[in-house]
Amino acid sequence: MTQSITQTTTGWTITEWLEAYRSQGLDAREALHNLRNQLNSNDASWIYIVSATELDAQLDSLARHDNSGDVKNLPLYAVPFAVKDNIDVAGIPTTAACPAFTYIPENDATSVARLKAAGAIVLGKTNLDQFATGLVGTRSPYGAVPNSFKPEYVSGGSSSGSATTVANGLVPFSLGTDTAGSGRVPAGFNNIVGLKPTKGRFSTQGVVPACRSLDCVSIFSLTVGDAELVASMIEGFDAADGYSRKTPAAATYFFASPRFAIPASPDWFGDDKARAAWELTLEKIRALNVELIEIDFTPMFALAQLLYGGPWVAERHAAIGEFMADHAHEMNEVVRSIVEKAVNFSATDSFIAEYQRADFARAIQTLMSGFDALLVPTSPRHPTIAEVTADPIVVNSQLGTYTNFVNLADCSALALPAVLRTDGLPFGITLIAPAWQDAALAAFGKKWHAATQLPLGALDKKQPDFIATIESPKGYVRLAVVGAHLTGMPLNVQLQERKALFVESTFTAKNYRLFALPNTTPPKPGLIRTEGEGAEIIVELWDVPVQHFGSFVALIPAPLGIGTLTLKDGREVKGFICEGAAVNGAKDITHLGGWRAYIKSLQK
Repeated sequence: MTQSITQTTTGWTITEWLEAYRSQGLDAREALHNLRNQLNSNDASWIYIVSATELDAQLDSLARHDNSGDVKNLPLYAVPFAVKDNIDVAGIPTTAACPAFTYIPENDATSVARLKAAGAIVLGKTNLDQFATGLVGTRSPYGAVPNSFKPEYVSGGSSSGSATTVANGLVPFSLGTDTAGSGRVPAGFNNIVGLKPTKGRFSTQGVVPACRSLDCVSIFSLTVGDAELVASMIEGFDAADGYSRKTPAAATYFFASPRFAIPASPDWFGDDKARAAWELTLEKIRALNVELIEIDFTPMFALAQLLYGGPWVAERHAAIGEFMADHAHEMNEVVRSIVEKAVNFSATDSFIAEYQRADFARAIQTLMSGFDALLVPTSPRHPTIAEVTADPIVVNSQLGTYTNFVNLADCSALALPAVLRTDGLPFGITLIAPAWQDAALAAFGKKWHAATQLPLGALDKKQPDFIATIESPKGYVRLAVVGAHLTGMPLNVQLQERKALFVESTFTAKNYRLFALPNTTPPKPGLIRTEGEGAEIIVELWDVPVQHFGSFVALIPAPLGIGTLTLKDGREVKGFICEGAAVNGAKDITHLGGWRAYIKSLQK
């Protein structure tokens, strides 16, 4: 049985790996050696594949790591992953896709160390555009990384190998980096999820810098849920990283019917198939009760121009300037030509550009305040490798149209699969929100990805079933509403104003009765628990931010109040209750099963 399992581990999600270990008796050592033996060193996705000895050393360390006696309880027990080769893994060469730059780090990068502490196992280091400079996946002496769907097309970069190893099912997740879109463009081109966190959410200690003030470690995975799990393992303040930031105590979420801003009249650079895919995507997004509003993206485009057209290129030189002094001739020609532009800018230019960045970022943040998020094509075109080779600078710039401004504006972003184009290539979208809106992006991303019904990555494999959140997120109170606060009812706006998150429609236990209270405006019901005959009453569950819960309760007039309700499945949540005396003389509408049915009966 174990042997048959190990032969089919490619394409597994994190959940499937953990289930196999915990419930099916899968042996970690046998399974991971079997998987390592299937990896091909001639695959351009890889720069380094761990040896059998290095793999055994990690597994031995994992066994020693456990203090509880049951190492399989670790959240990522023996789950394999890949690491972009500008992120340090102790004892394994870091090249940044430049052989002359190679060094062997003594310590893991913080992100890698935290994943190892959670039980995860590194299988190898992945290819990239040299020094993480590029969005194409072709600027590497280790070879251009082909797209996982059609090899004549680019994989996207700079985190090319990290994306394709996930899309091809070799690992369930990988680490990349993102400065200008390197954690998003490859996700869009390979039908996978790319999580670009708020700057400072993940430590960049142990990462070869591109632009250190903008760099983020990113996550590639087959599902949003897997990306969230990995993020929860590596997030957190790191005193060793000067750009690390502490995560706010409570996450925030979108409105139940979110408003997304989309670019007006996007330029597709001649890629009509991308245009058609975008139009189809918008239809599908609207079907999820999302309002889409076209806006002018001029501030975003202006900010993006600063990244490569301004002195931020000098920050790339700051990272590798000493190396370039002696080894410039050993660098990729295109990468070298970009970084050498640093000499065109003075210190004064840098300050002037920083003032411009701050002004553009403020304009963008002000613009975004009227929406839940921006919705953009991850890339406006999908070029072939030949097209990039013929015009490497211009094509690369086009790919960053909707990615280059994001880190400069201090935004969070989530790249998601959207549809398959008519030529069979993936088309992806990206949601962009202000800093620390990562959880909101993930919550919507799960629903959207499930609605696409796309296969996972480049695999002939169905997505796992979407399961709504069972428990309320940290910093939220789960509330059952039964009447005027239901979706579409007059007082639902009070929940919307507080950015409450709709969870589900369900029923109370059978021991409740519902009454239409007289002389209430707008009309309101009274829900009471009964010892006698009752019924299951329809309610909606909403997660209300703790900081707004008090102001919501203050709006509730007598004889109504907030108490504890028991649901049909036995869960207990906060919910609307009514004083018993108030239902004397009120109309009993229990037999209708819910407030909507009563309102409908009045209309008849």
